[in-house]
Amino acid sequence: MHSTFLFLYFLCTIGVLCENSNISSTDGQYLFDFTKNDDVYDWQEQSDTVRSVGMSKAVFVLHQNTQFRRAIFFALLNPQLNGAGFAGIRSLGYHDLSNFTKLQIMCRGQGQFNGFKIVLRHKGLNDEPNYSFEQYFQAPKDEFAVRSLPFSEFKAYYRGKRVNNNETLDTSQITSIGIQMYGGVYQPVKQKGPATLEVDWIRAL
Repeated sequence: MHSTFLFLYFLCTIGVLCENSNISSTDGQYLFDFTKNDDVYDWQEQSDTVRSVGMSKAVFVLHQNTQFRRAIFFALLNPQLNGAGFAGIRSLGYHDLSNFTKLQIMCRGQGQFNGFKIVLRHKGLNDEPNYSFEQYFQAPKDEFAVRSLPFSEFKAYYRGKRVNNNETLDTSQITSIGIQMYGGVYQPVKQKGPATLEVDWIRAL
């Protein structure tokens, strides 16, 4: 697996694989622009059904007509009594974001709960038992708005619990980008039920 990641890294450095690397001095780097040509077919579900007690579900679909185009993240969260549970999706691929300081998402949430988090992984360490790097945000409810997430605020987590270590996110080797609706087992607010997150784009700035 390590050799495969190094090969992908080499291809990206020579510009072979990095299709989403259009950089503008004013607009940053659009990782996913669902208002234009990006699709959702390569996004994978990452929900709590990976464990025997999990009962949540997430899907990611395109929504469009002649006037607009965007992606919608649908989540149904069925947490355990202590709030444990998550419903999410992720996209695997190499991104060198070392020239940027934050991630931005243009979005709107609908539902009783609108607490989400962005989940990043690096260096090809895309699955457990490796840590993920996460940042929580509250989605705007009425109008679309930008939520800015500084890379410096992404902290290491393991199964939703903050990990006290000195490891930091390597933004030069981002290999997984995910969105989750969280149950809140370690949070003051416990979430459950259905929610949606409409997403126009995700970019680094």
